[in-house]
Amino acid sequence: MIYLSDILAATGGRIYGPLFAQEFSDFCFDSRILQPGELFLAVKTEKGDGHDYIEAACRDGAAGVLCEREIDLAPHRVTCVVVPDTQQALRHWGEYIIKKYAPEVIGVTGSTGKTSAKEAIAKVLKKRFPVFRNHANYNGRYGLPIALGRLRPGHKIAVLEMACDSFNEIAELAQMTLPRIGVVMSVNAAHLEYLGSLENIAREKGRLIEALPLEGYALLNFDDPRVRAMAGRTKARVLTFGTDPKADLYAYDIAADGEGVRFFVRYQDEGAEVRLALLGSHNVYTALAAIGVGTLYGLSLQEAAQGLEELKPLKGRLKPLEGINGSLLLDDSYSANPTSTLAALDLLAQMEGGDRVAILGDMLQLGAYEEEGHREVGRRAAQVVDYLVTKGERASIIADEARRCGLAEERIFVTYTVDDALRSIAERVGPGDLILVKGSMEARMERVVEKLLADPSQAESLLVRQSPAWKRIHIIAPDRPTWVEIDLGALAHNVREIKRIVGEKVGIVITLKADAYGHGAVKVARTALANGATMLGVACLGEAVTLRKAGISAPIVILGYTPAWQARDIVLYDITATVFSLDVARAFSRAAVALNSQVRVHIKVDTGMGRLGLLPSDVLPFVQVLQGLPNLLLEGIFTHFAIADAEDAHGIPGWGKEYTLRQLEAFKGLLRELEANDIHIPLIHAAHSAAIFTLPESYFNLVRPGIAIYGLDPSSEVRCPDSFRPVLSFKTQIAQVKRLPEGSYISYGCTYRTERPSSIAVIPVGYADGFRRGPRTWGEVLVRGQRAPVVGRVCMDMSMIDVTDIPGVRQGDEVVLIGQQGEERITAEEVADKLGTINYEVVSEILARVPRVS
Repeated sequence: MIYLSDILAATGGRIYGPLFAQEFSDFCFDSRILQPGELFLAVKTEKGDGHDYIEAACRDGAAGVLCEREIDLAPHRVTCVVVPDTQQALRHWGEYIIKKYAPEVIGVTGSTGKTSAKEAIAKVLKKRFPVFRNHANYNGRYGLPIALGRLRPGHKIAVLEMACDSFNEIAELAQMTLPRIGVVMSVNAAHLEYLGSLENIAREKGRLIEALPLEGYALLNFDDPRVRAMAGRTKARVLTFGTDPKADLYAYDIAADGEGVRFFVRYQDEGAEVRLALLGSHNVYTALAAIGVGTLYGLSLQEAAQGLEELKPLKGRLKPLEGINGSLLLDDSYSANPTSTLAALDLLAQMEGGDRVAILGDMLQLGAYEEEGHREVGRRAAQVVDYLVTKGERASIIADEARRCGLAEERIFVTYTVDDALRSIAERVGPGDLILVKGSMEARMERVVEKLLADPSQAESLLVRQSPAWKRIHIIAPDRPTWVEIDLGALAHNVREIKRIVGEKVGIVITLKADAYGHGAVKVARTALANGATMLGVACLGEAVTLRKAGISAPIVILGYTPAWQARDIVLYDITATVFSLDVARAFSRAAVALNSQVRVHIKVDTGMGRLGLLPSDVLPFVQVLQGLPNLLLEGIFTHFAIADAEDAHGIPGWGKEYTLRQLEAFKGLLRELEANDIHIPLIHAAHSAAIFTLPESYFNLVRPGIAIYGLDPSSEVRCPDSFRPVLSFKTQIAQVKRLPEGSYISYGCTYRTERPSSIAVIPVGYADGFRRGPRTWGEVLVRGQRAPVVGRVCMDMSMIDVTDIPGVRQGDEVVLIGQQGEERITAEEVADKLGTINYEVVSEILARVPRVS
């Protein structure tokens, strides 16, 4: 129980308004998971302001609010405590409650292994003492004092996990909690992004050891040289543990299997056998840390070992679960870094069973070690697994390295969505197969585990991050405050819808021109291929090579012009080219002969587009010459419709439809002519997105959807079916809001003048991002679910919007340029109408400097 009197004494806060509750069951900083009776903490951070959610917290039963503003909560009968700084108040609370209840504090830190060690230490000590430990991941500068809300007077020992992602954080936690014992488990690349180097990480973790009193104890992992070196940084007594006999407390005869870990431990003249139900030999260090602390409290090695027998695998930390089709899941979805992932792969290698499958997500916060860390995991995976599935952009590096190290292409699946990860492996696993699932928190790999459970209804009790709040959270991490969100789940759905429309016998060429119409060609390609596409279409060789260098081996056809001087690359990268020139075709043939290979080509026929291609009357003699060219295979023939997206044209009803049918008949006539001359071309395609929706007779055995797979309408007359979902959202944030008087001029040229006192917001997006300057602008954007007009000239990197009529707008608010916010939506089609163009151009013009996140 948290007492108001303690809050006021610790923080110097004051009551605003009437006094209601004086006792609170716990702290809560997230209104979405608040339980009735808790004290809501309105914390302001760089990413948000908890004061925005006070109303919601009160509605959901908060008994009190700790905040920085005077807010009348009397209508809710909620106690309001006002402090200058909520975060600082939390730290003061932490210091106060530790001194008041005076538990003996054991601090546990390290790059990896600290949570398991905390739990193991608590398990060993609870045999003799009332023990408190911080729950969940409340282990940092602000999380730890929140966890201390559950500390009670009867707790004699507090085992506190201490984490950091910034300098001096461990020192602040030690100052707050005054540990007598400090345990350091490891130093590795976790959080390298924030702390910069392993030396800095070691320095930061060592702050715990520096803070220990003379009568205290530092327990250090002897096997980690950076941890071992911390012995010289403390005035406390030192006890080392490890597998090296030089350690004070050491393990030997270690055996790990699918049941857990067994080993012998020796300390001074005492020895004992230890059995752990935790998987993986790395958990030996977990046990040693707990045994070491136990000895300091007078437990024998045998007593400590008995306590450890009760230790069960934690959720998301190599927890074995029953999987689909009789498989065994190793759920390691809580977090990931190279060290912990390599340990998990080592365990997978040690376990007996059928096929070994690893489903690995992105590993984040690795800084400069990001690529090498993923490659290191890929090298080990190639040695261990029978099948490798990666989920996420960074994780694809793991797949690339595994491929380089000899893992067969057909055993590697690169995915970006939960459903695609599942689809790639679900039918390949059976009884006895082992499936490891691991990734950083942001990768949300527990969602993959849920789909792989034998009984998914048990997910809430078995898996991490199952609260309603976590279920709603979608973590994105763009590297600038203007970004594009790509919903690959929607894209996968649209591809499957195309497949449903055209039928199983018709293949799909996904058009990926212009970086997949601005959506990101590599991710789109992989997602489309995983959901029914059979071939990829691009505009030029460079686009094709990008896909090949990303490890995509599916057939790729260049739908545009490829000059003769690119012939060797066409052959080397195994690309299918479009031909309509004999000189170019002969160059392709010569390159294929020179490289002792084969080149595939498609013929483009101009049936009325007036663009690239042969006229129908020229095709037969062209084909007859091609058939004589060595090492050249005529694989396909296609045409392109000029006006299939319009029923009428030139003011004549039905003109567009009639013209499209004339094109189709010309193409069919050519095909009949070829057949009559005993020429049978395997692949025939004509239907683009509009024709797929309006002209089933144009399907042949291949269709070529483009704009529709992105959930965008082919035209105002031919719209996607209602089942299709938009894939792209374009967003930014408010950079500044200022109040300007009537008569103020906005932006270059002073073309806009305020006609009243106005609130003008600056957004960090401009024409260099694809946010059009002229001759017409976007017109409006969405802020707080309302439309705000763009005012003044759009600049290269910034634009201004008028938010005078939208209350409460401030720096950091999300702004939607394309997409939905609240009940309002701005579509690419609406923007195109305002700009006087088409939706194709709107999305394709969003420049590459705008990060794509999915």
